[in-house]
Amino acid sequence: MSRTTPKWLTVFALAFTGLTSAYMFTLVVPIQSELPELLDASRQDTAWVVTITLLVAACATPISGRLGDMYGKRRIVLILIGFLLLGSIVAALSPNIVGLIIGRGLQGATTGVIPLGIAIMRDVLPPARLGTAVALMSATMGVGGSLGMPVSAWVVENLDWHALFWIAAGLGIVAAALVVAFVPPSVLRAPGRFDVPGVIGLTIALSGILLAISRGSDWGWLSPATLGAGLGGVAVLLLWGWYQLRTPEPLLDLRVAARPAVLFTNLTAICMGFALFGSNVTLPQMLELPAGTGSGFGLGVFETALIVMPAGLIMMLISPLSGWLERVLGPRIMLSAGTGFVALSYVYLLLWNDHVAHLFIANLIVGVGIGLSFAAMPMLIMRSVPAAETGASNGINALARSLGTSTASTVMAAVLAAMVVEYDGVAVPTLDAFLLCFWLGAITGAAACLLSLFIPRRPPVEAHPSVPARG
Repeated sequence: MSRTTPKWLTVFALAFTGLTSAYMFTLVVPIQSELPELLDASRQDTAWVVTITLLVAACATPISGRLGDMYGKRRIVLILIGFLLLGSIVAALSPNIVGLIIGRGLQGATTGVIPLGIAIMRDVLPPARLGTAVALMSATMGVGGSLGMPVSAWVVENLDWHALFWIAAGLGIVAAALVVAFVPPSVLRAPGRFDVPGVIGLTIALSGILLAISRGSDWGWLSPATLGAGLGGVAVLLLWGWYQLRTPEPLLDLRVAARPAVLFTNLTAICMGFALFGSNVTLPQMLELPAGTGSGFGLGVFETALIVMPAGLIMMLISPLSGWLERVLGPRIMLSAGTGFVALSYVYLLLWNDHVAHLFIANLIVGVGIGLSFAAMPMLIMRSVPAAETGASNGINALARSLGTSTASTVMAAVLAAMVVEYDGVAVPTLDAFLLCFWLGAITGAAACLLSLFIPRRPPVEAHPSVPARG
């Protein structure tokens, strides 16, 4: 990258990479119900096409953040894009479910580019432009999925489903070229020994917990497999935490993560991840269910995607406003406002849910809330941790959101599967099932708003000087 390259090109390259990464989570949504037939496999087996992406993303994100802090953030971003490319090609050429699961797992690893991109922005941008850029980068976690759904829906309606993965590979090539051309090599690093036992322990712990969350409804919540995975994961996580506090060069500095500003921001992130994915699970299903069920509107996949997409556009459009609000009000107030909007969207759905326009409006409110919240959280993290730990700390925050989304996926699916009626010989969720999901979303949004109020108004004295200290 030339010294004269405008900073906006760096932001554009990183944001495009973030959008590409986020798109991987909704890439297969339009064909998810058809996967058993397409792959000649059971529905339990094809569920791994989605589950494996969540698992790998959750494990890889904090690890890639630490690697970026140690060995260079730009270098790790390019490696993660390489995983996306390899995974896309493997999935595109795969004739069976095994290859597709492997490819989807490799695609999930690229999620780490978003916290790494935020950390790069902290390193290279002036303070006056940092808030807006971070807001845009953070918003890509929601925008990529929303904008990608209509694309995926159109592809599966007009082309062979393998084309989805060739498109993903093409996006990866463009992202890699943009990063090489416009993102400077990292100069701020945290030298030291890479904590291999810490990586192994965290991977085992997170895999066990997320397996229990994501597969519990299929295995049975009290089955030996679910209890073994969940309780085993928790036990390993506790042992991992004990080790991290005692090793001289830990994978993640838990003392920094335990600071009130970081801790309550990450707890809020779990709730916001739940609320965001809750709307992603419920609203498309309501829109696509036959109108005769009493709980749906009978829209097609592409029509549904077009109704959901504007929420992502809202997240992107409010990024410049988020930067201004962050400078004027501070990220803490922004986060509280964003969580309030998300809670309000679910309250709106509880009161009005009998027209497509009602779901459209509620989804727009979600977009505003997520846009503000996702913009504020990285700023709260960055002003509270040493500069050399930005990548790892933002990785933990992204992990917290992933825990929320995984939990929402399981809980909402369990509710919708438990409260059903028969329609044309098929069990479909009742309106009461969707209303219960909206109650859960409203409660979670309110909890996020309450947690955000415990975040200290001022950062620690060792906060990076380029990060604003407003409340």
